[in-house]
Amino acid sequence: MHFFKIRKKIPIPNSDDVAPSPEALKDRIIDAIRTVRDPEIPINIYELGLIYGIDLHPGGVVSIRMTLTSHACPVAGSLPLEVKSKVRALPGVASVSVEIVWDPPWNRNMISEAGKLQLGMF
Repeated sequence: MHFFKIRKKIPIPNSDDVAPSPEALKDRIIDAIRTVRDPEIPINIYELGLIYGIDLHPGGVVSIRMTLTSHACPVAGSLPLEVKSKVRALPGVASVSVEIVWDPPWNRNMISEAGKLQLGMF
């Protein structure tokens, strides 16, 4: 007679079900923001220096502070909505608020090294 040990099957959580660490989530948020481009300047808005802050709060709540290149920016209505939409689509994000701020005013010195390289500013 053979005896079989019955093992309880432990479910392995789906990677989408596991909350990412705050560091990993922030990296994913930055990657999502890097897919948003300013239509007038051929680099993404993160490298352009338009993102002033990303704050993570309990429960998957994300707050983003960003600016625009000017008050008369033609995509002032759509750019923040695109950021919000792309970040909200990430696993682990429950809600997103995007605040447009004007202080400090954006200037060319805020472009990252990678952005300056892409623009040939060296």
